[in-house]
Amino acid sequence: MNLTLKVWRQKNRSDIGRFVKIAAKDISPDMSFPEMLDVVNEELIAKGEEPFAFDSDCREGICGTCSLVINGIPHGGHKGTTACQLHMRKFHDGQTITIEPWRARAFPVLKDLIVDRGAFDRIIQAGGFVSVRTGGVPDANAIAISKDVSDLAMDAAACIGCGACVAACKNASAMLFVSAKVSHLNLLPQGQPEKDRRVSSMVAQMDAEGFGSCTVTGSCEAVCPKEISLNFIAKMNRDYAVALARGK
Repeated sequence: MNLTLKVWRQKNRSDIGRFVKIAAKDISPDMSFPEMLDVVNEELIAKGEEPFAFDSDCREGICGTCSLVINGIPHGGHKGTTACQLHMRKFHDGQTITIEPWRARAFPVLKDLIVDRGAFDRIIQAGGFVSVRTGGVPDANAIAISKDVSDLAMDAAACIGCGACVAACKNASAMLFVSAKVSHLNLLPQGQPEKDRRVSSMVAQMDAEGFGSCTVTGSCEAVCPKEISLNFIAKMNRDYAVALARGK
């Protein structure tokens, strides 16, 4: 099929940027979205034109680097799907597809469709880890954890840190990401000793990075490729209130 791409081109952080129309010809419906972009870039290179820059790595829905806003929706709008899991059969011949980078002050555009998501790394560095001594590696059943708690912790740990929640939020809030990273450690016994410090430090870093406030519109949950629940935001708010009450 033949498509028209409206691709965001931006040389660097200081450039204003603009949309450029690019033809995508003879595209197989079995291609993934990044594979289609590869084909278009190869054609641009063959014509002596500069290819557009975009991020991708695993192409298996694991790493979250395929950060694209496709037709106004992060990752293309198909439930539980990253851009690299989006296939061209979801589009139709002759369609115009608009492709943009994440839009958030805390995610400055580096070039074209690539943004700097270092803010997420700094939030993790602020407290998204267990640093207390827990001894040697225990036997699998040495620490009793109920199935309900372990399942909930694993649901939170499924977050791949792609940033779609930020891109979809009208306030560019990172609450869904931060709450998932806080909750999956705070729920487990190994994370309890640093529970208060963790949530306080990570929320403070989130605010320092310039992310907006959460107004619970649910847009973050709707576009999350791992379907992280809004319930984790409520849990983090409770943990944060307790930490403040304890003066942490």
